[in-house]
Amino acid sequence: MELCISIHFKPFTISILQKNTRLIRAEAERLGFSFTGIARAQPLDEEARQLEAWLNLGLHGKMQYMANHFDLRTDPTKLVPGAKSVIVLMHNYFPKEKQTGPEAPRLARYAYGEDYHFVLKRKLKDLLRFIREQIGEVDGRCFVDSAPVMERDWARRAGLGWMGKNTLLIRPGAGSYFFLAELILDLELEIDQPMPDHCGTCRRCIEACPTEAISPQGYLVDASKCISYVTIELREEIPQGFQGKMEGWVFGCDICQEVCPWNRFATPHSEPAFEPEPGLMEMDQRQWHEITEGVFRRFFSKSAVKRTKYEGLKRNLRFLKGLG
Repeated sequence: MELCISIHFKPFTISILQKNTRLIRAEAERLGFSFTGIARAQPLDEEARQLEAWLNLGLHGKMQYMANHFDLRTDPTKLVPGAKSVIVLMHNYFPKEKQTGPEAPRLARYAYGEDYHFVLKRKLKDLLRFIREQIGEVDGRCFVDSAPVMERDWARRAGLGWMGKNTLLIRPGAGSYFFLAELILDLELEIDQPMPDHCGTCRRCIEACPTEAISPQGYLVDASKCISYVTIELREEIPQGFQGKMEGWVFGCDICQEVCPWNRFATPHSEPAFEPEPGLMEMDQRQWHEITEGVFRRFFSKSAVKRTKYEGLKRNLRFLKGLG
């Protein structure tokens, strides 16, 4: 008598949740985003306490908007009612070119090309349109550093990296030269897990900051001491305490990124919109200090540098010459 054994295999199926998540990740990559992470939309309770403590210490300087809309900043469901997922996207901006002008005032790398707010917002809108076409009616909003969204905290929660001692998001094998953008949706998706901190005992960013804006222990920045803050956010005259400490930066500052060991993995971006205007990288010290309003408009009409306006840039240039 033969023993008959019947084995039934359950067919492998991909859930709707997995399918939707994969669709979104693939489209984000097609649109030029480098990495995509997803977090569950829920209140940022721990981060809210940290933000409140930072504000109470006055470390936000004159950026009063940081204290506005506290509840919106710490709870995504108040920005998108019924929100279930926060999609966080990283976009590389590390340039191929460097400024070559001898002793030329320095621009932060993120400001070389077109203003990232507009570039990334276009891509986000395309992604949201794709989601609605492929998945169905989804309620959601796009955010690019212009609304009360704690983007680095969401990026950390979405498993894209860890918050470095300079408070920037660092991704292993890639570094920190990335823009962040978010989609908050009422769509449930697969959630990513946070990764551990890999700064270890390194103190390079702390020791390299010429204005001591990063606390000795790290993970805390006094914005009022930061070169990026005084060259972009501050509308008043730059305090004399910064004299001799600017290290040539006229808009923003990359020092804490330049010394970070993880940025040895940085690779050039491939986004045409982030390419600098012809001639900008070759401007020398004299050309910078003699810049006219017309030249300012030619180089920076689409750039984040226009945020300072012409007079703000001239203020920064005067201060670098010791005339502030």
